[in-house]
Amino acid sequence: MGTAQRKRLRTISEKPDLFDQLPDDLVLHILSKLSSSASRPSDFINIIITCKRLKKFALDPLVLSRAGVKTFAMKAERWSDPAHRFLKQCVSAGNREALYTLGMIRFYCLQNRGSGASLMAKAAIKSHALALYSLAVIQFNGSGGSKNDKNLRAGVALCARAAVLGHIDALRELGHCLQDGYGVPRNIVQGRRFLVQANAKELALSLRSMLTWKPQQKHVEEQQNLRYGCHGEGSCYHWMSIAE
Repeated sequence: MGTAQRKRLRTISEKPDLFDQLPDDLVLHILSKLSSSASRPSDFINIIITCKRLKKFALDPLVLSRAGVKTFAMKAERWSDPAHRFLKQCVSAGNREALYTLGMIRFYCLQNRGSGASLMAKAAIKSHALALYSLAVIQFNGSGGSKNDKNLRAGVALCARAAVLGHIDALRELGHCLQDGYGVPRNIVQGRRFLVQANAKELALSLRSMLTWKPQQKHVEEQQNLRYGCHGEGSCYHWMSIAE
Protein backbone atom coordinates (compact mmCIF):
# COMPACT_ATOMS: atom_id res chain seq x y z
CA MET A 1 0.00 0.00 0.00
CA GLY A 2 1.41 3.37 -1.03
CA THR A 3 2.15 6.24 1.34
CA ALA A 4 -0.62 8.42 -0.15
CA GLN A 5 -3.24 5.68 0.29
CA ARG A 6 -2.20 5.02 3.90
CA LYS A 7 -2.43 8.75 4.63
CA ARG A 8 -5.91 8.92 3.09
CA LEU A 9 -7.17 5.96 5.18
CA ARG A 10 -5.70 7.47 8.34
CA THR A 11 -7.43 10.78 7.62
CA ILE A 12 -10.78 9.05 7.15
CA SER A 13 -10.44 7.00 10.33
CA GLU A 14 -9.48 10.05 12.35
CA LYS A 15 -12.51 12.04 11.18
CA PRO A 16 -14.50 13.00 14.32
CA ASP A 17 -17.90 11.44 14.95
CA LEU A 18 -20.39 14.31 15.13
CA PHE A 19 -22.72 12.24 17.31
CA ASP A 20 -20.04 11.95 19.99
CA GLN A 21 -19.85 15.73 20.08
CA LEU A 22 -23.52 16.12 21.04
CA PRO A 23 -23.99 17.19 24.68
CA ASP A 24 -25.26 14.47 27.00
CA ASP A 25 -28.31 16.46 28.09
CA LEU A 26 -29.39 16.95 24.46
CA VAL A 27 -29.14 13.21 23.75
CA LEU A 28 -31.16 12.47 26.89
CA HIS A 29 -33.82 14.98 25.84
CA ILE A 30 -34.14 13.43 22.37
CA LEU A 31 -34.34 9.89 23.74
CA SER A 32 -36.92 10.96 26.31
CA LYS A 33 -39.10 12.30 23.50
CA LEU A 34 -38.63 9.10 21.52
CA SER A 35 -39.45 6.78 24.42
CA SER A 36 -42.61 8.72 25.25
CA SER A 37 -43.88 8.73 21.65
CA ALA A 38 -42.75 5.28 20.44
CA SER A 39 -45.55 3.38 18.72
CA ARG A 40 -43.97 -0.05 19.20
CA PRO A 41 -41.09 -1.62 21.17
CA SER A 42 -38.91 -1.80 18.06
CA ASP A 43 -38.80 2.02 17.87
CA PHE A 44 -36.94 2.02 21.16
CA ILE A 45 -35.03 -1.25 20.72
CA ASN A 46 -33.44 -0.16 17.45
CA ILE A 47 -31.94 2.83 19.24
CA ILE A 48 -30.50 0.68 22.02
CA ILE A 49 -28.75 -1.75 19.69
CA THR A 50 -27.18 1.05 17.63
CA CYS A 51 -24.18 1.80 19.84
CA LYS A 52 -23.00 1.67 23.44
CA ARG A 53 -23.49 5.38 24.05
CA LEU A 54 -27.10 5.33 22.90
CA LYS A 55 -27.80 2.22 24.96
CA LYS A 56 -26.33 3.88 28.05
CA PHE A 57 -28.49 6.97 27.70
CA ALA A 58 -31.60 5.05 26.58
CA LEU A 59 -31.51 3.13 29.87
CA ASP A 60 -31.05 6.29 31.92
CA PRO A 61 -33.77 6.66 34.60
CA LEU A 62 -34.85 9.98 33.09
CA VAL A 63 -35.59 8.33 29.74
CA LEU A 64 -37.21 5.24 31.27
CA SER A 65 -39.42 7.36 33.51
CA ARG A 66 -41.03 8.92 30.43
CA ALA A 67 -41.39 5.79 28.30
CA GLY A 68 -44.88 5.38 26.85
CA VAL A 69 -46.89 2.22 27.33
CA LYS A 70 -46.22 1.08 23.75
CA THR A 71 -42.48 1.08 24.42
CA PHE A 72 -42.79 -2.04 26.56
CA ALA A 73 -46.10 -3.44 25.28
CA MET A 74 -46.06 -7.11 24.36
CA LYS A 75 -48.38 -10.04 23.87
CA ALA A 76 -48.63 -12.64 26.61
CA GLU A 77 -46.92 -15.32 24.52
CA ARG A 78 -43.89 -13.05 24.09
CA TRP A 79 -43.43 -12.47 27.82
CA SER A 80 -39.87 -13.26 28.92
CA ASP A 81 -37.42 -12.66 31.76
CA PRO A 82 -35.55 -9.93 29.83
CA ALA A 83 -38.84 -8.15 29.12
CA HIS A 84 -39.75 -8.45 32.79
CA ARG A 85 -36.40 -7.00 33.83
CA PHE A 86 -36.81 -4.05 31.46
CA LEU A 87 -40.29 -3.39 32.80
CA LYS A 88 -38.92 -3.44 36.36
CA GLN A 89 -36.24 -0.94 35.29
CA CYS A 90 -39.02 1.38 34.14
CA VAL A 91 -40.83 0.83 37.45
CA SER A 92 -37.68 1.69 39.40
CA ALA A 93 -37.45 4.90 37.36
CA GLY A 94 -40.96 5.84 38.52
CA ASN A 95 -42.71 5.30 35.18
CA ARG A 96 -46.44 5.30 35.94
CA GLU A 97 -47.37 3.25 32.87
CA ALA A 98 -44.87 0.58 33.93
CA LEU A 99 -46.16 0.69 37.50
CA TYR A 100 -49.70 0.05 36.27
CA THR A 101 -48.73 -2.61 33.71
CA LEU A 102 -46.55 -4.64 36.08
CA GLY A 103 -49.13 -4.17 38.82
CA MET A 104 -51.86 -5.70 36.65
CA ILE A 105 -49.58 -8.56 35.60
CA ARG A 106 -48.70 -9.40 39.19
CA PHE A 107 -52.23 -8.99 40.52
CA TYR A 108 -54.13 -10.96 37.89
CA CYS A 109 -51.59 -13.16 36.08
CA LEU A 110 -49.08 -14.02 38.80
CA GLN A 111 -51.68 -13.97 41.61
CA ASN A 112 -49.41 -11.73 43.68
CA ARG A 113 -52.24 -9.55 44.96
CA GLY A 114 -50.34 -7.45 47.49
CA SER A 115 -47.46 -6.47 45.23
CA GLY A 116 -49.75 -5.90 42.25
CA ALA A 117 -52.15 -3.66 44.15
CA SER A 118 -49.23 -1.73 45.62
CA LEU A 119 -47.79 -0.99 42.18
CA MET A 120 -51.20 0.08 40.85
CA ALA A 121 -51.64 2.33 43.88
CA LYS A 122 -48.31 4.01 43.12
CA ALA A 123 -49.50 4.61 39.54
CA ALA A 124 -52.80 5.96 40.87
CA ILE A 125 -50.94 8.42 43.10
CA LYS A 126 -49.35 9.71 39.89
CA SER A 127 -52.88 10.36 38.51
CA HIS A 128 -52.98 7.33 36.21
CA ALA A 129 -56.69 7.15 35.33
CA LEU A 130 -56.74 3.48 34.35
CA ALA A 131 -54.95 2.50 37.57
CA LEU A 132 -57.54 4.40 39.58
CA TYR A 133 -60.38 2.67 37.76
CA SER A 134 -58.76 -0.76 38.12
CA LEU A 135 -58.39 -0.23 41.86
CA ALA A 136 -62.04 0.85 41.98
CA VAL A 137 -63.09 -2.43 40.35
CA ILE A 138 -60.97 -4.33 42.88
CA GLN A 139 -62.72 -2.48 45.72
CA PHE A 140 -66.17 -3.13 44.25
CA ASN A 141 -65.52 -6.85 43.75
CA GLY A 142 -63.29 -7.55 46.72
CA SER A 143 -60.85 -9.14 44.28
CA GLY A 144 -58.24 -11.34 45.91
CA GLY A 145 -60.25 -11.59 49.13
CA SER A 146 -63.68 -12.38 50.49
CA LYS A 147 -67.00 -10.57 50.15
CA ASN A 148 -66.20 -8.81 53.40
CA ASP A 149 -63.21 -7.19 51.69
CA LYS A 150 -65.45 -5.14 49.42
CA ASN A 151 -65.28 -1.40 50.02
CA LEU A 152 -67.99 0.29 48.00
CA ARG A 153 -67.29 3.80 49.25
CA ALA A 154 -63.62 3.49 48.32
CA GLY A 155 -64.63 2.15 44.91
CA VAL A 156 -66.89 5.13 44.28
CA ALA A 157 -64.18 7.57 45.38
CA LEU A 158 -61.64 5.97 43.05
CA CYS A 159 -64.15 6.00 40.18
CA ALA A 160 -64.83 9.68 40.77
CA ARG A 161 -61.14 10.51 40.65
CA ALA A 162 -60.65 8.48 37.45
CA ALA A 163 -63.71 10.15 35.89
CA VAL A 164 -62.27 13.60 36.62
CA LEU A 165 -59.16 12.52 34.72
CA GLY A 166 -61.30 11.62 31.71
CA HIS A 167 -61.79 7.86 32.07
CA ILE A 168 -65.10 7.11 30.32
CA ASP A 169 -65.82 3.73 31.93
CA ALA A 170 -65.19 5.24 35.35
CA LEU A 171 -67.65 8.04 34.59
CA ARG A 172 -70.25 5.48 33.48
CA GLU A 173 -69.67 3.35 36.59
CA LEU A 174 -70.02 6.43 38.77
CA GLY A 175 -73.31 7.20 37.06
CA HIS A 176 -74.65 3.72 37.80
CA CYS A 177 -73.53 3.98 41.44
CA LEU A 178 -75.37 7.27 41.88
CA GLN A 179 -78.45 6.06 40.04
CA ASP A 180 -78.67 2.87 42.13
CA GLY A 181 -77.35 4.20 45.43
CA TYR A 182 -74.46 1.74 45.31
CA GLY A 183 -71.80 2.83 47.81
CA VAL A 184 -73.05 6.41 47.72
CA PRO A 185 -76.32 8.24 48.55
CA ARG A 186 -78.78 7.75 45.70
CA ASN A 187 -79.05 10.61 43.22
CA ILE A 188 -80.93 9.49 40.13
CA VAL A 189 -80.72 12.82 38.29
CA GLN A 190 -76.96 13.20 38.73
CA GLY A 191 -76.41 9.52 37.94
CA ARG A 192 -78.28 9.76 34.63
CA ARG A 193 -76.42 12.96 33.80
CA PHE A 194 -73.10 11.14 34.19
CA LEU A 195 -74.35 8.23 32.06
CA VAL A 196 -75.35 10.62 29.27
CA GLN A 197 -71.97 12.34 29.48
CA ALA A 198 -70.16 8.99 29.29
CA ASN A 199 -72.14 7.93 26.22
CA ALA A 200 -71.53 11.28 24.53
CA LYS A 201 -67.78 11.10 25.18
CA GLU A 202 -67.64 7.53 23.91
CA LEU A 203 -69.50 8.49 20.74
CA ALA A 204 -67.19 11.47 20.15
CA LEU A 205 -64.17 9.23 20.61
CA SER A 206 -65.53 6.70 18.11
CA LEU A 207 -66.26 9.39 15.53
CA ARG A 208 -62.79 10.86 15.97
CA SER A 209 -61.25 7.43 15.43
CA MET A 210 -63.29 6.91 12.26
CA LEU A 211 -62.21 10.27 10.86
CA THR A 212 -58.52 9.63 11.48
CA TRP A 213 -58.46 5.96 10.45
CA LYS A 214 -56.47 5.19 7.30
CA PRO A 215 -57.19 1.95 5.36
CA GLN A 216 -53.54 1.51 4.43
CA GLN A 217 -52.30 1.92 8.01
CA LYS A 218 -52.69 -1.76 8.90
CA HIS A 219 -50.68 -2.84 5.84
CA VAL A 220 -47.93 -0.34 6.65
CA GLU A 221 -47.70 -1.56 10.25
CA GLU A 222 -47.52 -5.19 9.11
CA GLN A 223 -44.63 -4.35 6.79
CA GLN A 224 -42.83 -2.51 9.59
CA ASN A 225 -43.31 -5.45 11.93
CA LEU A 226 -41.74 -7.79 9.39
CA ARG A 227 -38.86 -5.37 8.88
CA TYR A 228 -38.14 -5.19 12.60
CA GLY A 229 -38.47 -8.92 13.21
CA CYS A 230 -41.80 -8.66 15.01
CA HIS A 231 -45.09 -10.50 14.82
CA GLY A 232 -47.75 -8.08 15.90
CA GLU A 233 -47.40 -4.95 17.94
CA GLY A 234 -45.25 -5.39 20.99
CA SER A 235 -43.80 -8.83 20.23
CA CYS A 236 -40.14 -8.51 19.36
CA TYR A 237 -37.13 -10.75 19.60
CA HIS A 238 -34.66 -8.15 20.86
CA TRP A 239 -35.59 -7.75 24.52
CA MET A 240 -32.36 -9.48 25.52
CA SER A 241 -30.36 -6.56 24.12
CA ILE A 242 -32.20 -4.22 26.49
CA ALA A 243 -31.89 -6.25 29.64
CA GLU A 244 -28.23 -7.23 29.30
